[in-house]
Amino acid sequence: MKVRQVKLREIHKSASSAGKPSFCSVVWDQRGFHSVTASSSDASIAVHNALLSACPPKLLRNHRDGVTALAMSPNATCLASGSVDHSVKLYKFPSGDFETNITRFTLPIRALAFNKSGTLLAAAGDDDGIKLINTVDGTIAKVLKAHKGPVTGLGFDPQSEYMASIDSTGTVIYWELQSGSTLHTLKAVAPNSGLDLTVINVLSWSPDGRLLAVPGVRNDVVFYDKDTAEKLFTLKGEHTQPICALAWSPNGKYLATSGLDKQVLVWDVDRKQDIGRQKFDERITCLAWKPIDNALAVIDCMGRYGVWEAVIPSSMKSPTEDVPNQSTNGLLLFDKDEDEDEGQEISESGSLSDLGEDTYEESKPPSRKRLSKQSDTLKELDEDDDDYSLSPKVESHKKARRHHSENTDNGNEGSRSRLSCARPKMQGVFQPGATPVQAGKRRFLCYNMLGAITTIEYDGYSHIEIDFHDTSRGPRVPSMTDHFGFTMASLNENGSVFANPSKGEKNMSTLMYRPFSSWANNSEWSMRLEGEEVKVVALGTTWVAAITSLNLIRIFTIGGLQRHVLSLDGPVVTASGFKDELAIVTHASDSLPSNEQVLEFRVLNIRNSSQPLRGRLPLTPGSSLTWFGFSEEGKLSSYDSEGVLRVFISEFGGSWIPLFSATKDKKSDENYWAVGLNARQLFCIVCKSPDLYPQVLPKPVLTLLNFSIPLASSDLGAEALENAFILNGMHLVQIQKQIEEVDAAGLDTSSLDDEAFKLEIAQDQCILRLIGSCCHGDKLERATELVKHLSLEKSVRGAIKIVTSLKLPNLAERFNSILEERLLNDSKETLQTVPNPKYNTSSSTEKSNLSGNDIPLPAPKLSAPLFIKKAKTQEAIVGTEKTQEKQTATVDDLDKSTTTERETAGAGVNNAAGDMSKVGDMAKAQQSHRPSKPFLKRANSQDMEKKDEVDQVKAHRPPNPFFKKSVK
Repeated sequence: MKVRQVKLREIHKSASSAGKPSFCSVVWDQRGFHSVTASSSDASIAVHNALLSACPPKLLRNHRDGVTALAMSPNATCLASGSVDHSVKLYKFPSGDFETNITRFTLPIRALAFNKSGTLLAAAGDDDGIKLINTVDGTIAKVLKAHKGPVTGLGFDPQSEYMASIDSTGTVIYWELQSGSTLHTLKAVAPNSGLDLTVINVLSWSPDGRLLAVPGVRNDVVFYDKDTAEKLFTLKGEHTQPICALAWSPNGKYLATSGLDKQVLVWDVDRKQDIGRQKFDERITCLAWKPIDNALAVIDCMGRYGVWEAVIPSSMKSPTEDVPNQSTNGLLLFDKDEDEDEGQEISESGSLSDLGEDTYEESKPPSRKRLSKQSDTLKELDEDDDDYSLSPKVESHKKARRHHSENTDNGNEGSRSRLSCARPKMQGVFQPGATPVQAGKRRFLCYNMLGAITTIEYDGYSHIEIDFHDTSRGPRVPSMTDHFGFTMASLNENGSVFANPSKGEKNMSTLMYRPFSSWANNSEWSMRLEGEEVKVVALGTTWVAAITSLNLIRIFTIGGLQRHVLSLDGPVVTASGFKDELAIVTHASDSLPSNEQVLEFRVLNIRNSSQPLRGRLPLTPGSSLTWFGFSEEGKLSSYDSEGVLRVFISEFGGSWIPLFSATKDKKSDENYWAVGLNARQLFCIVCKSPDLYPQVLPKPVLTLLNFSIPLASSDLGAEALENAFILNGMHLVQIQKQIEEVDAAGLDTSSLDDEAFKLEIAQDQCILRLIGSCCHGDKLERATELVKHLSLEKSVRGAIKIVTSLKLPNLAERFNSILEERLLNDSKETLQTVPNPKYNTSSSTEKSNLSGNDIPLPAPKLSAPLFIKKAKTQEAIVGTEKTQEKQTATVDDLDKSTTTERETAGAGVNNAAGDMSKVGDMAKAQQSHRPSKPFLKRANSQDMEKKDEVDQVKAHRPPNPFFKKSVK
């Protein structure tokens, strides 16, 4: 088809008169009545009347230097301009009256953009940072910093959830407007424009907000997904040089591109082919579709402007047909009638002389009385929330004022309604251990303490690999070709589960499970979900779980049998599995006005069909949940964006305790990406700022961080000792519970006994050091409290020697009193350990007499723990005298063995007054005199010869050496 040549006429003479190219801009108003042009080598702005094309344009002469950027508010009531003179100005439109200098930079401005409601104006350029300006009151809402070069292109997505920016190096960044954080960074995806300021990188959102168009490095246009930043497809045609300008048609079906080859191509995006082209004498630097017509405005680098009529052939769909409904009237920033009624006189010419634009004017707030009135109503709204409009339908302001004066109450109700609608954004769903999509790079679908699942996308399919950190633990799993487009996964020792979101009716959400080994062939299975999509997956020993968009928990067996379908009472945030337990986090309500998430957790036992735990999930104020799961020991844990790790404990009715805070440990340029934890340490990957997630290559290295409870600054300077004291006490309580559970199951507890005894010695060492610090700091009352927590008699005697050597006789006397009281209680308790045989009706009765005691360390009250280790009485033979004789012998032997244990365990404490470091010898001395343990790997002939003697000692050893019975 022969295309009519577009005629251009000279508008900005200063560009052509100099003979040098410049960057020129063009924009349309919402109704297509006016177009506006500008040039970086001309200080004036030209406003063209489309209905009177023969008339010369109206010129706005407010800038002192060339105009480099233009932006029109969505409702065409405000025009913004940026300049080489470092200022950003606002004008009434279409009158062109100058209104205010909204902000100023230290270097030239290169890009401007309004959001869909006109409440935010983004401005950027050669300065370091993008300013988000609240147009209601002129304040700076946020400054976004991440680019390494001048920012040349900005664009809010039509839903105002994200903003995209591009710089001269070709890097594109997705910004989340609510938090101001970077979501995705696409490095070097566009041409590097270098120092040529007449050629800039641009980008543009499709009218429906699904696609982001960016010039590619191969003279093409690349389209990225809105949410994932995933590369979807490209348009490559007859351009022989890089593309420098983009423009979507109003309905998003067509795209116009301009290249350095002086060509303008028009593309049918759905068909991915060009349907028209124009060749120009000079490079076209900017394009703009007419909102209500089949026309395209163009301007070249020499300041010549024209309109390409009938761009799309009549045989094809019109570019203004089926325009996406982006229903917003925007914020009516200026109204001439109201300003005149209130006596606000602004110069018709808008000249510098009339307005007195100088440094003083720059410091004044925007002179907009109507805006100040609006700000009274809207000042508490989040400046990033653009889902409101001032009225459901635009009407004249005079009528609105009359209506407001007649019905003030209704107006107040409307304000309250708008305030209630502008809530902080709720946290989105995430899969633990997964990283976001990065175009052309491999990413993690799952990364946990066992291994990692990675994927990379090719044309139409993905390549998935499964690797284990310890290759001896897991099987070698072959790589997999993924035709479903899986975006989430979970991994354990038995298998892996994958899922993908739905992508239309033909591509439903799919859940697939792959076992690593099975006795049966074809044990892999998949399920397709119609009308819903999988949001999070989790894996247990014998089950697979998927939480869906319908707030349903779907639980399958590892064989694929659909076992349970449960409903959640809120949108899911994340989920994790461990053995028989499935933990789920949901939103309990909307976010609080302080931007705090209100989350709830629950733990389901799939095997028992029960819910043992449920409650609110604590987070640091203003933070979000970034990791959720179980420790290696099965403790429920969470990690938030402020770097606080919390673990759930059963004490205090079930509470979350902060075991780690990154604020004190990490460097300013580091971020911790949590992977998992064990009883003592947090496992994480250290990422360098601004990266929040690790890259697959090079292979990330796990960093181990010791737990450090965020304690208050101690007046003794002994935060490390106090931290160890609390952690040791917690571990003692946990081990005691494990011993009780193992003992109730009738299993051997000797290994747990040894672990508890070692921990008890370590705790005594810590307490002795704390006592020494208290004595040096003259905190004698605190030292007395600490000595009551000592477990061993020799430890108390060591504490007495410490205070004696420090010449504190009163404190030594108190310690002696505590010791004497404990020894007296021990003797009484020893007499009570011999039961009357006639009451021993069964072995279970004896166990209940011994196991019903409270845990002595750490105790809520400062009660004195008993030093004598209690032994479990052997099973009674009801009605025989042998039982009584055997129990009596057991107690006699116990007194002997206990005395030996006391003497050896306290060997290191005897010298505590001379050297505190020698306290650690207790563990070695105790270990050398304790009987051999059957679980030790190393054995010798001497141990074998003494087997009978060892077995006899075991019969008299208590299963729990630190188990204390309270005084009756």
